[in-house]
Amino acid sequence: MEDEQQAAGVGILLQISMLVLAFVLGHLLRRRRLYYLPEASASLLIGLMVGGLANISKTQKSTRRWFNFREELFFLFLLPPIIFQSGFSLAPKPFFSNFGAIVTFAIMGTFIASIITGLLVYLAGLIYLVYKLPLVECMMFGALVSATDPVTVLAIFQELGTDVNLYALVFGESVLNDAMAISLYRTMSSLRANASAQNFFVVILRFLETFFGSTSTGLVVGFTSAFLFKYAGLGIENLHNLESCLFVLFPYFSYMLAEGFGLSGIVSILFTGIVMKRYTFSNLSEDSQQFTTAFFHLLSSLAETFVFIYMGFDIAMERQSWSHIGFIFFSIIFILVARAANVFSCAYLLNLVRPPHQKISKQYQLALWYSGLRGAMAFALALQSVHDLPEGHGQTILTATISIVVLSVLLIGGSTSTMLEALHVVGDSNNDQNHQFEEQDNFDGNNVGNIGQHGEESSTAASRFKLKLREIQRNTPSFTALDRNYITPFFTSQNGDSDDEDQDPTDEAPYISRELQDMQNHV
Repeated sequence: MEDEQQAAGVGILLQISMLVLAFVLGHLLRRRRLYYLPEASASLLIGLMVGGLANISKTQKSTRRWFNFREELFFLFLLPPIIFQSGFSLAPKPFFSNFGAIVTFAIMGTFIASIITGLLVYLAGLIYLVYKLPLVECMMFGALVSATDPVTVLAIFQELGTDVNLYALVFGESVLNDAMAISLYRTMSSLRANASAQNFFVVILRFLETFFGSTSTGLVVGFTSAFLFKYAGLGIENLHNLESCLFVLFPYFSYMLAEGFGLSGIVSILFTGIVMKRYTFSNLSEDSQQFTTAFFHLLSSLAETFVFIYMGFDIAMERQSWSHIGFIFFSIIFILVARAANVFSCAYLLNLVRPPHQKISKQYQLALWYSGLRGAMAFALALQSVHDLPEGHGQTILTATISIVVLSVLLIGGSTSTMLEALHVVGDSNNDQNHQFEEQDNFDGNNVGNIGQHGEESSTAASRFKLKLREIQRNTPSFTALDRNYITPFFTSQNGDSDDEDQDPTDEAPYISRELQDMQNHV
């Protein structure tokens, strides 16, 4: 027992030491603007080096087990604060003004990428180009590797001054994309367990049930918290400690409630974060607002750094299955192809209903394609597949996923700055595009009503389709007006006028800087 306690102490000491080293090294990299080694890459390398040294030194098993990357630890303790902070730190104006595009890329695009990856892997197995897997297992692999984790890319986006709309697209897609990937993976996994239910309609039905059920759970919990804090009067009675404790507990309650109902806690806690920041947060006292903002920022920063260190250590310590190199090589190619199909097909459909000055340019599409890194989410789902799949199939998928994660984080993450400069979407080079498509998807109807007059004389089906969609947009009640007049007054003590709406529209520079900083808080 004494030896075990000593081993636990050594393991925890090493973990703390690696965290300190990662934060210090990350600060130095930011200060010196060394974009070729982003913070996430540095944390991953630290874990890889320490894991390699532990392997060489034949460290005691009782000490090594403290570094095992457990998917239960990841999903229950590390991931929830990261996802909540993603929703909580959203800058509402660029996010919701591009919400239609974000949802299209995150939901439809992720579904396309997942299906294409799974089908390509399955077809390649049929012709013995790669290791052959059953169709459902190929779809599970496609779902888990469709989870993007562009923490590295977003940090560089902010440092280089990338357009706020491009930042919002990448950020918003990554947040919803993780939730989508988890829902798809769990749906495919459940279909594999129930072989009689393997048909397309059951997949769609179960996915919709999981995704929208989880979304509803998150919204209900978020609005309930706003209503409670509005009428509880905890801030007035100077009960700041109780107020802060309750606010911190609500997100985890949302997560566990969804998990208890067999839904996705990730989707639930994401929308809880969005609602709580918009409505609940304004009902807190000033002291509680400062504390909760700093607390969740601290918690998510620690969790993200810890995840990359853990991931690197586990990669170095685990015995990987390198017997199927062809599967790994072709999987990387298939993922790039599927990502391209995701981005370019969705952008094409979105551009059909956008006016010429608000279309998503080729440079933005290439930046979106390039920013599809794989990270901790894909790695955690791959670890789970080891338990879900028999006969070494899960181990093969894990090894392929590890190779994809390391290559994307180190190579793509390190070359992001060069890519952005080559596409001319950073700094002064993007001033002409800076507000290219900011207001197309907010459904206000203010600008949409005058769009499409140039194409009224066209008799093509595409033009009639565009005009019909714009007519629907023009006649749709504005969500902004609905929120300002009804939702905000009911759930908060405000009058419905936010800082964003009071902002002078001509004074965009400080606004964009502030929004980028807010969205970066979770990185």
